Amino acid sequence: MQLPETVEVVTGDDPVGSVIWLHGLGADGHDFEPVVPELRLPAHLPLRFVFPHAPVRPVTVNGGMAMRAWFDIVSLDAQGRADAKGVSESTAMLHALVDREKERGIAADKVVIAGFSQGGAIAINVAAETGEKLAGLMALSTYVALPDALAAGNGNRELPVFMAHGTFDPMLPLQWGRDSADRLISSGFDVEWHDYPMAHAVCPAEIDDIRAWLLSVYE
Repeated sequence: MQLPETVEVVTGDDPVGSVIWLHGLGADGHDFEPVVPELRLPAHLPLRFVFPHAPVRPVTVNGGMAMRAWFDIVSLDAQGRADAKGVSESTAMLHALVDREKERGIAADKVVIAGFSQGGAIAINVAAETGEKLAGLMALSTYVALPDALAAGNGNRELPVFMAHGTFDPMLPLQWGRDSADRLISSGFDVEWHDYPMAHAVCPAEIDDIRAWLLSVYE
């Protein structure tokens, strides 16, 4: 499989772990690059942040306009929000990126898979599928794209999960995120849930909580 192009930020020499962080619809791998210094990670915990660029594809709800997207969105309801073929293709890409980190010397249990919005849906899908013990799942302002994959029960349920959502998100209502967290919990995952008074975004309080969660995962 051809790996997507990536933006990488390393917080110190000889990283001890990797965070593979997928952006949302219409953004690119640079979107969360500025967050890395805001995390204020300690010098003794050097991490490699990998921010892949999604493929460019037509997106139905945006009038068929081509943009970076992990999958097509046909409609904004539960049935049309995720194109199963696109989700499967991007899930395979994220699996391949995890494999590349292992080839670069980072053990699977030191790899966090993360994503915002569409990217978070892909990260959740990987967590639902993989039997590997990864370091954790960070799912921000997102949802379960393919409930059947989650229900199949193949994933490693010991995976620490951080989920967060804005209370007045106009793109993905809070209830979508909360229902998705409940799906993960009912499937056996231990979910740390946060919500913040924000829209479809990331806020400083959330970054502080992500920092604390990453420290708990790696230390």
